Amino acid sequence: MKHREVRMQIFTTMNCMPYLLKTEPSTYSFADLQKEGTTIWDGVTNPVAVKNLRGMKAGEQLLIYHTGDEKQVVGTASVVSVDDADPKNPRVKIKAGKAVPKPTALAEIKTKALFKDSPLVRQSRLSVVPLTDAQYESLVGR
Repeated sequence: MKHREVRMQIFTTMNCMPYLLKTEPSTYSFADLQKEGTTIWDGVTNPVAVKNLRGMKAGEQLLIYHTGDEKQVVGTASVVSVDDADPKNPRVKIKAGKAVPKPTALAEIKTKALFKDSPLVRQSRLSVVPLTDAQYESLVGR
């Protein structure tokens, strides 16, 4: 790998932010995403969630969270591309990853000091949630 490529790879990695995407499994589940391979994540209306979608970059890591009766992190995905031509309805193409080894329920997440200031627990209705690297790692079980 050339010097310039290494610097670019480090720069890209340093500017990535993981996110958590919430979905109602009866509408669109992680299993649906795995079956399709990729999908367009759009239709988000909350202004903060829209801003978070617009801020995504290709290569960023995602966690898929089932809402409703489940309320748990179930799988991983990654951002393929972001089309923010319509600032009120950004369209993010995501690629399915793997199921997490052990799904983490919201009740458990709320007990972790790591999440005490997270929008995941402070803004429960937010459907696109930024995470820290440490939060992401704790939820994927690494």
